[in-house]
Amino acid sequence: MSQAEALPPAAHPQGQVEGVAVGFMSVCSRVNMQLLHECFDLGPFHGLCTPHPDDVLQPPEEQSVKGNQDAELGTSNHSPPKIVEEPREPVSPQAMEGTQGRITEEATAEELLSAVHSGNSSEMEDIENLSQQSTVCDTDGHVSCLSLASISLPKETSNFRPIYKGASTAFCIQLFCIEEKYEARSLDFMNFVFSLFPDKNFCIISLPHLTPEFALIQNFVKIVPFNNCTLEQDLYVFHRAGLLKSIKIRLATLLDTPGVENLVSTLMLKKSILEDLKQYNEARKDHDGTPMKAFVAEVAEQIVGIAVIRDEMDVEYIRSHYNIEDFIYFSHHQREEHGHLYHFALNPIFRHYTKFFLKEILRLGFKSCLYYPVYPQAREGKFQNSSAHSLTSALHYLVPVRPRRQIVYPLEKLGINAPSKAVSKDPLSYALNHTNRKLTLEPKITVNAKIVVVGASNVGISFLETLVFCSHLKFSNLTLISTHGLPGKRLLGTEQRKFLASDHCFQDRDYALMSLWSWVNVVVGRMTAIDRAAKHVVLSHEEIVLYDHLILCTGQQYQVPCPTGADISQHVTNREIPNSGKQRYTDKVPRNHFTLNDEEDCYKALSWIRNNSIITEGNVIVYGNTIDTYTTVETLLNIGVRGSYIHLVQPPSTSTITCFNNYSVESAVQDALRAAGVTIYCDALLAQWNDGRYPDPIHSACFTTPTKPFRLACSMFFSFCEKNVDYETFKALNDACLVYDGRLVIDTNFHTNDIAIRAAGSLTKFSNKYYSNEWTHSNFSSKEIGFQLAAAMLTLFDPTLEPVTEPPADLDRLIPMYKGAKIQGGILPGSYHYLHIAKPAIPTPLEVQMAQPNFGLEIVTGNAKNGTYFRIHINKYKMVETITCLSKEPFPASNYIRLFGQHEQLLNNLCNRYEDKLIPDLYSYFMEPWCMALFHDRFIDLRKELRQILTSKEEEDLPSIEQLARQIEDEEINLKEKPRNYLKRVYQETIYKSLVEKSILDYLHYNHYHLPMYAWPGII
Repeated sequence: MSQAEALPPAAHPQGQVEGVAVGFMSVCSRVNMQLLHECFDLGPFHGLCTPHPDDVLQPPEEQSVKGNQDAELGTSNHSPPKIVEEPREPVSPQAMEGTQGRITEEATAEELLSAVHSGNSSEMEDIENLSQQSTVCDTDGHVSCLSLASISLPKETSNFRPIYKGASTAFCIQLFCIEEKYEARSLDFMNFVFSLFPDKNFCIISLPHLTPEFALIQNFVKIVPFNNCTLEQDLYVFHRAGLLKSIKIRLATLLDTPGVENLVSTLMLKKSILEDLKQYNEARKDHDGTPMKAFVAEVAEQIVGIAVIRDEMDVEYIRSHYNIEDFIYFSHHQREEHGHLYHFALNPIFRHYTKFFLKEILRLGFKSCLYYPVYPQAREGKFQNSSAHSLTSALHYLVPVRPRRQIVYPLEKLGINAPSKAVSKDPLSYALNHTNRKLTLEPKITVNAKIVVVGASNVGISFLETLVFCSHLKFSNLTLISTHGLPGKRLLGTEQRKFLASDHCFQDRDYALMSLWSWVNVVVGRMTAIDRAAKHVVLSHEEIVLYDHLILCTGQQYQVPCPTGADISQHVTNREIPNSGKQRYTDKVPRNHFTLNDEEDCYKALSWIRNNSIITEGNVIVYGNTIDTYTTVETLLNIGVRGSYIHLVQPPSTSTITCFNNYSVESAVQDALRAAGVTIYCDALLAQWNDGRYPDPIHSACFTTPTKPFRLACSMFFSFCEKNVDYETFKALNDACLVYDGRLVIDTNFHTNDIAIRAAGSLTKFSNKYYSNEWTHSNFSSKEIGFQLAAAMLTLFDPTLEPVTEPPADLDRLIPMYKGAKIQGGILPGSYHYLHIAKPAIPTPLEVQMAQPNFGLEIVTGNAKNGTYFRIHINKYKMVETITCLSKEPFPASNYIRLFGQHEQLLNNLCNRYEDKLIPDLYSYFMEPWCMALFHDRFIDLRKELRQILTSKEEEDLPSIEQLARQIEDEEINLKEKPRNYLKRVYQETIYKSLVEKSILDYLHYNHYHLPMYAWPGII
């Protein structure tokens, strides 16, 4: 960054202790400002230059208008589609909060600080424009989301860069070292260094981005690079005023209003902040009576920060819906000690005092905890005033709190034993962030490695979720490349969500509760190439995204089918069509042809239906034999398309197993299709569109069958043929020389043949050396795969984890077997609500499974055609292995998923009760109050605790229950009674029974807000 020159000795300051040098710093006043202006967004700091009349701070008017139009188009995706270098530490959001003005050379610190706040109007407008460009906003200009890694940069259609004509006001650090035990005193260098350059206001330092953060750099501000920046280093800036130690945090007064107005003058939500400040000064409480407090940060009699908090009124809701007890014990905190952070703005010059500001808010406000919600953009207007919360740069110093899985309660059946309304009310769906007195003293480990995830599949989302919720780590360079950005932007319950079946990994509400857009940079685009040598991904418009670790999770998608070209006028059949293998469709995709792979595709299809009168006229062809064909047909029927206009065309199956693998379900669905008037064609191959003429749009489609061909008029064509890897993705992988054998080849630790590239999900297959070609990631839960992928990556970054030992050579030849349930569900024709939960397995016909001697027991109640079907398969170990539900009425699917893997005795001796004909309806059975604990998110912890009691040796002369069982199995004990009776008697006569009972009662008492239907001693 700097140009070499001979420097005077004064430019090489040393740190000394008792005359011995313990630190060294080399600084230089010659800085390559041109390079910095080309590569980094230094607008918030006026380019590190003095203001000059000839400065060009805004693009020409035509380019500006074009840029604004582009920015408006990009808002729907929470991120612009042309991010080249993933943005990093937030400077732009801090520019929104700061009031950085023209900084001139002053004689005193107070005068300097005044200059920081004064500024000139043109510069203030520049910063405000930067803020608007760098923030994703809705139509009201409300800040919708914040990326902790950065606020996404604007689309750079014109590649405009500000031009600064003024003199440089920065010097740079070229070399710095200090003994580790004196590292905390690193900032002491800065006082002396700034005295060497009285005409300079900024100190900068550039570091390789993989350099771990050290004490000095934690006081600097990390600068966001421009989109085309390819430098391998990060830039950090420190301002002279940051050395002032006289910062004071106090309660706001009426006299502070002008200073706060000056501070927030460039914020888009300044009105909301000033209104809250006025309300505090007038009444000390909100309009609804909620106590509130306002704090200001003051340096040299200047206001440099403002924060507004209120008492947190939804403490019970937070406790019951978020894992806040990962960070605090609720019994240690009074109700009035919980605070809700509404506004936090701090001049970026004093950013390193953010944690101190939060500490003082807790102390002066008599609070022990602070909560800050982040609402998704699509739900802002529904749940809160759009300007209730302002953007906060303090988010980095808070920790994201995981949401808790909720029980779906049968409230009418529970009656007075139902949870309180504060617990059972409709969820508000916001992401919760938190800090407390303890967390303000705990540093986060910053991980600057560029981790790029390609594909917003469930595997990729699960991977990002796991990294984001590591509370002691801060990943500053997480980037997601996705065709449509992050999923979950559409509201829950809208019609387009029903087109596709669900695997119940993530719902719309889950995306809102995670708020990944707060922590992950999103690049909207498609990967077209990978340059392994340069370590960057090339996108569809030649942009590049640099990476240190590349994660490929693109999965497989439905592809446009390629017509066979058979002429049906010749009355050809399927047997007469040559098998030319899998062909790829290369012509223009017809405008009325739809392959649905995600919510955006579904939304476009729904819009087409409504805008082209498909509901009232025109044939709709649904081509495929997957479960998505059935859910799409049901959606079409539900939105008003007549059944006689829908044609379900099923190509010849490549497998002997149907998508349901259950005759009862299949027959009920087929009857429902016929009752609705839907025409079904079996074993039909697509021959031609428009009789071989130009296919856009499709007016007709021809098919061949084993007997005679047929032709259908067509207004809309849905294709759900077999999923495959997208061609552009395949070409990018193949051209990058990644081993590809039908799918991308990986080892058991997710590695490809490139150590820097990992992959997971249905895109991949295991290497042939494992001799397990039938097993792929497609056989397992996508959410579990993503979690395991993140766990494998965390060993590289998390110093708190135990070092991973290499497995023995023979075990390295075994593929991992994940245990999470494989789930699919949706709404099928006939308005049947369908759910199927099964263990990971190689697909096998149900009849073949039931014919096995070790199949176990099948429990079935109800009838599929009546919509009361409930089937549970109990394996030979008495564990729930499969659950299938088909019901006319909605049912709590999330509750039933929790039943998977449970022992039948935990289900109130399910097998015995069924054999005694005491269970006429499993739906009613699992709505009874006794089973609510089974659905509780902490029930698994109770099971682990009880197992620990039975496997541990509680008394010296008493073996554990597990040891007794092993002794019986090894025939070391001669018994005169049945082993089961003996173990039961020992359990009841020893300390184990009382320990187990105490543990269960403690569990029920501690979780009484979720489980009030259970009694325990003291309430009867």
